[in-house]
Amino acid sequence: MNHDDLRHWSKRAADWTHAYHTGLRDRPVRAQTTPGATAARLPDHPPEQPEDLEAIFADFEAIVPDAMTHWQHPRFFAYFPSNAAPASMLAEQLTNAISAMCMLWQTSPAATEIEQVMVQWLRQALGLAPHFTGTIHDSATTCTLSAVITMRDRATGWDSVQNGITGRAPIRIYASAQTHSSIDKSVRLAGIGQGNLVKVATEPDFGMDPAALDAAIRADLQAGLLPAGVVLCTGGTSIGACDPIAACLEVAKRHGLYAHVDAAWAGNAMICPEFRHLWEGVDGADSVVFNPYKGLGAQFDGAVQFLADPAPQIRSMGLRPDYLQTLGHEDITNFNEWTVPLGRRFRALKLWFLLRAYGLEGLREKMRNHIAWTAELADKFRTNPDFRITTEPCLALFTFQYAPADADADALTERLLKRINDDGRIYLTQTTHEGRFVIRMTAGTFDCTREDVMTVYDVATELAQTLQGSFIRP
Repeated sequence: MNHDDLRHWSKRAADWTHAYHTGLRDRPVRAQTTPGATAARLPDHPPEQPEDLEAIFADFEAIVPDAMTHWQHPRFFAYFPSNAAPASMLAEQLTNAISAMCMLWQTSPAATEIEQVMVQWLRQALGLAPHFTGTIHDSATTCTLSAVITMRDRATGWDSVQNGITGRAPIRIYASAQTHSSIDKSVRLAGIGQGNLVKVATEPDFGMDPAALDAAIRADLQAGLLPAGVVLCTGGTSIGACDPIAACLEVAKRHGLYAHVDAAWAGNAMICPEFRHLWEGVDGADSVVFNPYKGLGAQFDGAVQFLADPAPQIRSMGLRPDYLQTLGHEDITNFNEWTVPLGRRFRALKLWFLLRAYGLEGLREKMRNHIAWTAELADKFRTNPDFRITTEPCLALFTFQYAPADADADALTERLLKRINDDGRIYLTQTTHEGRFVIRMTAGTFDCTREDVMTVYDVATELAQTLQGSFIRP
């Protein structure tokens, strides 16, 4: 295959993409396959000779689409959305064509400088204070890992960069049980250890209790441990819980701790000023992460980390050997020094295309619609006595159970969820809340409509009728 062939097949792929997206509503949302079925359709050995692109593309059409869960389906209501707006897809095609390693300014000046400007555009869009700068990582997990490593090294006066963390008092990180599992992974990868992640008690609204945070830090200091940082959440993954950011930051700063705010999903809604009360006080954080692919239309990957001061993170993450010097420009920004990997993609290009193609007002309209339709759906379930709203909507997320009178609601809800996802018209996922099995509903797919969201009620109630009489308590 050469570049002339690529020109032809790129047009063919564009036609396939158009047909795929226009026909998504006719497909089941979740993959209708079994483990190992796709692998069984592939040869056991790689080809020794080149194969014709016609055959390769035909195999793609025959094997891949039906074995995929369709994240861009307008009735994908599972996990959190992972959008791919057309403008963003176009930019990614160009990024793939250029295929640059954007590790240094000199290896990709446009990528570095557009990234700097896009971080500032998004800072303004979210209403954050002007002192924030930042960078674009692959995912929120990497952002949080970078923040946790910075917490660790800052707490040791950066001695841990040279000498590690063995032989010193255990380092402590504080978060609530509503934070994402990426915080757990980060403390493990940073060598801090799962046992040194303190899960702070929450208040009745499931946000962190500032008094409990203060007490935990004081107890660790009294025990000779080394408090290092606090991870707060706005829009927790399970039920959308929001920590009281201002009050918790006041505690963190009182003890001199570095503070990171995980707003990976809910941060997208902050383009709408009326939702910013959910992270009131965020300008006092040291680090903030949000994922534009969870609501704004920029497909994975690309998580934005805002930093009040990048110097501490660069001190932890930065490394500039001779072969990575930009001669004559020692003070230039090289974003590989802000994060874990050396290699970096041109992620800012899709943000540039996206923000220009839809504008903030166009993106705000989509965000407001998703939130309003989700609230309307919750109200609809609320009027049905066989269903119970288990957590109220936070932005475009709520949870519910199928709980007819005298029924085992946990078992019945689990059975209903399996039936819903096997049915294929919609896709939902579950969580455990206060010991109960509940269904999560979250809207946000770029092309979903009010009718798509309301389909959740229609499908759930229709399939619930087929379970009547099941799991009734004696």
